[in-house]
This record gives sequence, C-alpha cells and structure tokens, in this order.
Amino acid sequence: MTSYAKPVEVLIDELGRLPGIGPKSAQRIAFHLLKVDRIDSDRLANAIVDLKDKISFCERCFNVSEGEECTICIDPRRNQAVLCVVEEPKDISAIEKTGAYHGRYHVLLGVINPLEGVGPDQIKIRELAHRVAAESITEVILCTNPNLEGETTAAFIANKILKPFEIKVTRLASGLPVGGDLEYADELTLGRALEGRQTL
Repeated sequence: MTSYAKPVEVLIDELGRLPGIGPKSAQRIAFHLLKVDRIDSDRLANAIVDLKDKISFCERCFNVSEGEECTICIDPRRNQAVLCVVEEPKDISAIEKTGAYHGRYHVLLGVINPLEGVGPDQIKIRELAHRVAAESITEVILCTNPNLEGETTAAFIANKILKPFEIKVTRLASGLPVGGDLEYADELTLGRALEGRQTL
C-alpha cells in the first residue's frame, strides 16, 4: 500500500497501463511530471487531448490520419498498383525512411494470435480483400514481422485471401543484418539468408 496522494496514485496507475511502462517507470514518470513546470505538463496533456480529438485511422488503409484518408493514400505520385501490408502504422514510418518504396499501404492493426484471441476477423484482413478486389492492385508485399504471429498472418493472407486474385504476392527478404557475424546468427536467419541469396 502506497502513501501517495490519490492524484499521484491515479497517474502512476494510468501510466503503468501503457505498453512497455512497468510500475517503477510509471512512478519515475509521475514524479518527473510533478517536478516540471506547469507549462510543460500542460503541453503533454494538450498533446494527448489533440491526438484523441484530431487523429483517426484512414478509411482506406488504416494508417493514422487527420482527415478521412491519410496523406499517402491521397498522394497521386504514389504507385497505385502496389500495396505494402504492415501490422501497425508505426511500420509505415520505418519503411518510408528507407526511401525505397513508393507504393501505398494497408495496415492490419494487429496480427493473428490465437493465444490472445485474435483471429482474422479481429484485424483488417477483410478490408484488404475488398481493396484488392476494387482497386487495380498488381502486387501485394507482405511486410509482417518475421516472428510466429507475423509469419502465420502472412501465410494466411497469401494462401487464403489473395490466392483467388491471381496477383503477385511477395514477402520481405530476411536474413543477416549488415555488419552481423555468421557465428551469432540463428538457424532460421541463416536459412532465410541462404534462400534469399542474390547473384553478384
């Protein structure tokens, strides 16, 4: 039982509900906010309120957006025929930083995870099928994470959803990171690197 004032306890509890924030971190952040100037804490509070008031999910691709459609969906310079499927909006930022992709996106807002009760109907797979049927898509790049849930989701989409459309379905190449050592690579990573080898 803590002896903190009720507002402090409530803030610690709320901060502790955020992903990646444990009880100690929540306590540290709460006391940091208590020490900062009121203008700084107000700025944080206003940013959270603005986020909830002004940001929603794009009606087409489910990226974060200030309007009905996000800036990528309404950009006429993007390749309309290629669709990159990612798990979360933050994945778009990572891909955009490479400068190597110029198509559009579809955000699943999750992955298939039976242990957590998440099936295909709980993420935006049905909406992906509708887009492929309605839009002139020639290639779908599956960019889910290379873990069990990501691989399961990619396989389900490729085999159950996209197969009837007879379009090109690709998966991000995976393998050894630049600067990595062979001796530290696990078998799956090495195997993927061998399968995805390129001619020089």
